[in-house]
This record gives sequence, C-alpha cells and structure tokens, in this order.
Amino acid sequence: MSSHETVASTPEVLDWKDKKRYLWLLGLIPPTALFIGTGLVAAFNALGWDVVAPVWWWFGPILLYILLPIADLFFGPDGQNPPEELMAQLENDKYYRYCTYAFIPFQMASLVFACYLWTASDLSWLGIDGGLGLASKLGVTFTVGVMGGVGINTAHEMGHKKEELERWFSKITLAQTAYGHFYIEHNRGHHVRVATPEDPASSRFGESFWTFLPRSVFGSLRSAWELEAKRMERLDRPVWHPSNDVVNAWAMTIVLWGALAAIFGWQVLPFALIQAVYGFSLLESVNYLEHYGLLRQKTASGRYERCAPRHSWNSDHICTNIFLYHLQRHSDHHANPTRRYQTLRSFDEAPNLPSGYASMIGLTYISPLWRKVMDHRVLDHYDGDITQANLQPRKAARILARHGVETAG
Repeated sequence: MSSHETVASTPEVLDWKDKKRYLWLLGLIPPTALFIGTGLVAAFNALGWDVVAPVWWWFGPILLYILLPIADLFFGPDGQNPPEELMAQLENDKYYRYCTYAFIPFQMASLVFACYLWTASDLSWLGIDGGLGLASKLGVTFTVGVMGGVGINTAHEMGHKKEELERWFSKITLAQTAYGHFYIEHNRGHHVRVATPEDPASSRFGESFWTFLPRSVFGSLRSAWELEAKRMERLDRPVWHPSNDVVNAWAMTIVLWGALAAIFGWQVLPFALIQAVYGFSLLESVNYLEHYGLLRQKTASGRYERCAPRHSWNSDHICTNIFLYHLQRHSDHHANPTRRYQTLRSFDEAPNLPSGYASMIGLTYISPLWRKVMDHRVLDHYDGDITQANLQPRKAARILARHGVETAG
C-alpha cells in the first residue's frame, strides 16, 4: 500500500463531506432575483399592500446590500478546507460545474423578462394598472445589474478553465454587461501583474474607489486590446479578425442587445446600458477591495516576487462565498488560477477582511469609511512599514510624511 493510499484512508479523510455541496445551488438566486421580486410584488398587491409592493422590484440591491451582509454576520466564517487527498476527486465532480452552467439560462431568461417589464403597457396580471413607473423600471434595472455583476464572477470561474466550452460560456455570460474583454485582461493581464503598480485592477493605498473605477475600467480595456492585438500579430492575422477574443466577445453583446431591441423596441437600450454599467461597477468594487494597498516586492533581479497569499485580501464568510463561488478565497485562486471553486482553500497567513465582500462593497463607495476600516489593516499587515504598501502616487509623499518617512526632495 502506498503512503498516499494510507493517508487517503484515514478516518478524517473518509469522514469528510463538503457541507456546502447543495448550498451552491443558492448561487442561482441572483439570476432568478427578478422572478423572486416579481412574485413578491404580485403577492403584496394581492394582499392590498400595493403602496409597498414596488420596493420588491429592487430585490437585487436589497439582497446585495442588506440581506447578504446580515447573513454573513449571522452565520460567520466557514472554516472548512477540503483535505489534500480529496482534491482530485472534488475537481472531477461535474456536479459543481453544472451549478455554474445553470446560471446562464436563468440569466438570459431574466434579461428577456426585464425587457418585457420595461416595455409592457398592461401588467394587470401583477395587480398593476398599466405599465411600470420610472422608479419601478429602475428597480428592475438594478436588480438585473446585480445579476450581471454576479454573472461576471460566474464567467470568471468558467473563463479560467481549460475546456473550450466553458470559455465560450464565460463570454456568453459577459455579454449582458458588455464586459467581454474581462475574459482576456483578467487571465493574461491581472494574474500576471496583480498587486503591482502596473496592474489597473489592483487598488492603491489612499486611492478612493471613484478614482480607481475609471483607472481600472479603461486600463483593463486598453490592456485586453493590446494583449489580443499582439496575439493576432503573432498569428499573422488582422487585429479585427473573428478569432480576436475581444472582438468576438463584444460581438456577442451587439448581437444580444440588438436582438432584444429588435424584439422589444429601442426603449430597452437605455436600461440595458444602465444595468451594464452598474453590473461591471460591482465587479470593479470587488477588484478594488481584493488587493487594496498590497504590494509584491521586487527581488534583487528587479523582478516582482511571486504572488503569495499575503498579496490578496480574503474573507471566509460562508454566505457571500456561496453566492460568489469561493471568490473570497482569493489567495488560493491566484496561486492556482485553474483550480475549481469547490477546492479553493482558506489560508491563515492571508490578510483578512472584517466581513464578507457583500458587506465591504457598500463601504468602497464611501472613501472616509473605507479608509477608517482598511488603512490600519494595511499598516498592521506590513508591521507598520508603510513603504511596503502599494501607494497612490499622487498621495505618496503625503502618506509617507504622515507616517514619519522622509522622502528625497
């Protein structure tokens, strides 16, 4: 009997079960949030509570900013890591990938249903006279936007995999938010430059989310285009070739939005644009909090050290992890980008956020609150040596002076 077989048969390994196995199906709540909200609107109208019924069109933001943070606070951290001996078995269990595949049909159905709600003039079957008012239409828009933001994360999970089918599923999922270039930039840009000043998707100490947002959006877009342009050049193809993964991903958005406009009318396009911007801004708020202030140091050769657990902010809060397919176990993801979500581990040496991503997203919008919560954590992480942090260049001299570090000139 080999040593591996001996270890694999220990009681701890034999008794281990993924306690989240069927909880992963809760990840289908975001792509069905619009249907859940619609059911609640209809129920409240039927009960005569029509004054408060329209609030449920905002079910997506309610879920993200209120319900999930409360659940994270109540249920707390997960604390369960899969045994090393069961990694291959978990990786090969196709149930887990089917949980992510199922996101796509619900996502598309919700988007079509949203277009119907934006344009319908008779919603009497919901207990509504005529169509939706502007506030209700915006609620539908932001609920669909939450779905789109979570969809980018679902695409992120599939886009890292080697199977061609999953890579195409990733681009289909990104079509809703017109963020298909994320498929390129995240895999070949962010994972190479993470936690360095050169990475547009790594936020800097002292940088507000509102400064980071355009830097990350346009910097990632430019990087994705440059990466694919170089690949097309190596293949001796024109940059606008259909095999350019930025071009074909954008084409999916044009086809999707064009089809929806052809079926429901051009009136859906302003709402489609709003939900897309809100959806990818949610992704960028997650980008902002994942590496805030963290910096890979340069070695004697002038190259950056390898990415390690200490270069990502983690959270093991179980509820948000269920909805984001373990995205919060971010250190292991950077160490093993192709590893499937069910096998990602929580590292003790990784810096930890005080709560789950859902709780922290709202904080990113309010810079003074964010910095009050996070700046001292960055400083503690570096044992008080602020020079080791990734500083916002425009504020670097001021930050260093505040911490008693003299600068030249």
